[in-house]
Amino acid sequence: MKKQKSLKQYLLLWSTQSLSTLGSAMTSYALTLWLYQKTGLALETAMLQICTYAPYVLMSIFAGALSDRWNKKLTMLGCDLFAAVSTVAVLVLAMTGKLSGWHLYIINAFNGLMNTIQRPAGDVAATMLIPKEKYQRTSGLRSFSDSLNNILTPVLATALFAFGGLEAVIAFDLTTFAAAFITLGLFIKIPEPEKADKEKNSLLKSAGEGLSWLKGKQMVLYLILFLAGINLVASAYNAVLPAMILSKQGGGKAVLGLVNTMVGVATLAGSIIVMAVPKPKDRIRMIWLSLLLSMSTENFLLAFGRTPLVWCIGAVCGWIAIPYMGANLDVILRNEIPEAMQGRVYSCRNTLQFFTIPVGYYLGGMLTDSVFEPFMQGRSASVFNMLFGSGKGSGAAMLFAVLGVAGVAVCIVFGLLLRKYKWNEDKKQY
Repeated sequence: MKKQKSLKQYLLLWSTQSLSTLGSAMTSYALTLWLYQKTGLALETAMLQICTYAPYVLMSIFAGALSDRWNKKLTMLGCDLFAAVSTVAVLVLAMTGKLSGWHLYIINAFNGLMNTIQRPAGDVAATMLIPKEKYQRTSGLRSFSDSLNNILTPVLATALFAFGGLEAVIAFDLTTFAAAFITLGLFIKIPEPEKADKEKNSLLKSAGEGLSWLKGKQMVLYLILFLAGINLVASAYNAVLPAMILSKQGGGKAVLGLVNTMVGVATLAGSIIVMAVPKPKDRIRMIWLSLLLSMSTENFLLAFGRTPLVWCIGAVCGWIAIPYMGANLDVILRNEIPEAMQGRVYSCRNTLQFFTIPVGYYLGGMLTDSVFEPFMQGRSASVFNMLFGSGKGSGAAMLFAVLGVAGVAVCIVFGLLLRKYKWNEDKKQY
């Protein structure tokens, strides 16, 4: 008889891992500010995320096959430990005054590789610990912790940085890692899927099984490709945002922190909504509507807005529906994908859904530095200045308008592809 799942173990895992994620996000935030202040180039800071996601995209399709073979708990512990070692390396370099941009690129690439292996293991671990009827609400919990971290990250990182420098931020990061590592190692038991494939197939064949499963589930494949298109726009947004707000009149570090905090406030509110509302009749339609709201508002408000208030309103409009989108997608995937194949399928999903992220970061940084900023600097008293302002940061604002159009176009295209599908727990797709 299959043992009834208890939510207590998952809640312990979620709370401690969320705390560790806060520490890591604070370090990443502090390093982004440090690098932009040192170089003044959007592409230089975008390279941090490119180096993080490149190994993730390239190797993720194979990581799921390993995840389905390996013990989930030991995999998560090992990846966490290696990531902590890389953080210690940053600390040592900073304390000795030898830290430079290329160090961060190498370390981020290493961390991206560890995340590649850890993420499918963590996804399967969550499935094994969460009762099926709790999928939507636990997805809301994950969004809640992510949004709370978004609120706290700029505030705590800035405060610690001012108080004790980069070393203080990294010390906090390592402390939260230790708490999560000890809790996972000593107090959490993660069961393995009962029908896990133990055959020692080649990694290529195992990865092919995940792709074959997705090929046979056209609805799921369309959803993943939809998110890939959205990620292209969203990652370009992430690359451009610091360049615009840190450079534009009325902006600066405090304003960037405020806008990021409002992103956290919006997703926090969205997470509460996820946990409070009943399940929708059609989860696919809710995913589409959530992303359409995000794409049709925030980028345009950032492009044409001239004050922190307008930018903050844009952040709220762009992010409040994202937790609801994520919860509906999460429920569909966890119900559709067999537990024994989730590692392989989730990893194939990660490759297909996230390969556009490093591309988007590169395009966002490159277009800002080499195309839109030079274009706007060559204009004076033109219609473009009336729309996007003048001086440094106006080119980034113009690029946000382009991203807004691109995001809406992605939603329209995939809305047409997905309109024949509906999905709920009772009738699945029909």
